[in-house]
Amino acid sequence: MSVELIENASSELVEAMNKLIPQLSASTPPLTPEAVAAFVAQPYVYLFIYRSEVTDEKGSLPILGMLSLATFDIPTGKRAWIEDVVVDGAARGQGAGQKLVEAAVVHGKRIGAKTIDLTSRPSRESANRLYRRCGFELRETNVYRYQDQ
Repeated sequence: MSVELIENASSELVEAMNKLIPQLSASTPPLTPEAVAAFVAQPYVYLFIYRSEVTDEKGSLPILGMLSLATFDIPTGKRAWIEDVVVDGAARGQGAGQKLVEAAVVHGKRIGAKTIDLTSRPSRESANRLYRRCGFELRETNVYRYQDQ
């Protein structure tokens, strides 16, 4: 089981993201190779993937999970947000999510993030347990969203 920080888009990554994202959001359309390349090329946004330790029928180690870490500088310091954490249903419960979150936290600290935040719906009980195991604390705050319709 390994976690990698992705620096370049590939057809393997496009295929994996299009398999994983529907497990996170049914309303997100499939990503094109150009969209994946543009995502990966963004400055201050980091994509981590989790690979199986077991080879597939092609002889490769499949991508079974991913996580995005978005960072930005504001007057009070560098901040980071973990977004779009998803592990393939067949690989859940094997530590992939924890390894992804831990890698993102290490990277966030390495680049000087003062805080690392994330959100998770209360109904995602296993995800919320994972985040607490990884050292995240529940904050008393309101999250607001403006959505142009």
